[in-house]
Amino acid sequence: MISLATDRSLPRVPRLVGSLPGPRAQALIARDQAVTSPSYTRGYPLVVKRGEGCMLEDVDGNVFLDMTAGIAVTATGHAHPVVVKAIQDQAAALLHMSGTDFYYEPMVELAESLATHAPFPLPASGPRAKVFFSNSGAESNEGALKLARYYTKRQNIVAFLGAFHGRTFGAMSLTGSKAVQRQGFGPLVPGITHIPYGTHDSLDYLEQSLFPATFPPEEIAAIVVEPIQGEGGYIVPEDGFHARIREICDRYGILMVVDEVQAGMGRTGKLFAIEHWGVQPDIITMAKGIASGLPLGAILARPEIMTWPPGSHATTFGGNPVACAAANATMKLLEAGLIENAAQMGEILQAELSTLAHRFSCVSQPRGKGLMVAIDLLNGEGQLDRDLRDAIVDRAFYKGLLLLGCGKAAIRFCPPLVLDAAQIRIAIDILGELFGAL
Repeated sequence: MISLATDRSLPRVPRLVGSLPGPRAQALIARDQAVTSPSYTRGYPLVVKRGEGCMLEDVDGNVFLDMTAGIAVTATGHAHPVVVKAIQDQAAALLHMSGTDFYYEPMVELAESLATHAPFPLPASGPRAKVFFSNSGAESNEGALKLARYYTKRQNIVAFLGAFHGRTFGAMSLTGSKAVQRQGFGPLVPGITHIPYGTHDSLDYLEQSLFPATFPPEEIAAIVVEPIQGEGGYIVPEDGFHARIREICDRYGILMVVDEVQAGMGRTGKLFAIEHWGVQPDIITMAKGIASGLPLGAILARPEIMTWPPGSHATTFGGNPVACAAANATMKLLEAGLIENAAQMGEILQAELSTLAHRFSCVSQPRGKGLMVAIDLLNGEGQLDRDLRDAIVDRAFYKGLLLLGCGKAAIRFCPPLVLDAAQIRIAIDILGELFGAL
């Protein structure tokens, strides 16, 4: 039996021992600003020293409740002992040997596990999926774009407004989240068009306006979609949206590519978020929570699709043995109870946030699945209020609660999947105090 426990020495509640940022944090921020890229989007002045479970300690000894998980990455919590042990053991045996050129067991074991769990049709013989390992979500989406074009011999792609798929050129071209992510970097990859996300009206527009006028479906390689839109605001689509995309793809020989980078790996209460809708895609891209903090991504495709020849796509570090060992440990922990915990804690979190929405007119009703949940912040006229959202996220830091924004005015909750009900109550109490002070 694998222990799901993570906490060892840090308190399970926020502990602030001085003003924020403290002197060590201030010194490190000054050093950082002198030498790092200005493209990094830092918000509040958090300088982390260590983490355990859902708690983070800064360099001055302040302890925070983390509802961000490194942007939905540390699925098993910070420094889970089972994951750390797997990393240590593998690092002592083999740090690197490129899986592009040679073989090693952690990579094979992980590919077998992912192929077994892939929500693809079960073939008459052989695995459900074949797997290509990468270093990140952007690289996974970049590879999926190449694979879709290679397999279909078509060029055009449909993506969605509000989508975020990464910042490399192909992934950035798929992204439709914020202008700053694309501005000044053109020309981008051609052949990609964006439509609104999550509604049947959008798919009506695709079929009734774009297909007959400017974007013939016979020339479309793929429709690339997030099961729940992440950076766009944790938007859950209308019922039947994904099933209709599947039907459109089947009708015209288009591949359905599902980006599970933020929504996957148990976060929504299922291993893959697309499973909530019972839809089987053709290609899945993954990263973030797959290795509990180590850089790793993956492309899963039905075996008859992943037919590109040796040398057509490769990587030096993707599928690194240490990252694969962390991912194998992560998979075992997810199956041992963390996926179930995400579903249960997600219900509690949404219920508590709904109570806040009834108390405060500036808070929308929550949305999401599992521990992928968001609320919007509203002004006095009921309109989305980005400034208020930013102020609450900032003020929460000074109360010991770590949050992130997304979308136009949303606060997202994507904590480690080891979160418990008591920690949810702490977060709700802090938010209630902040909203009450308004």
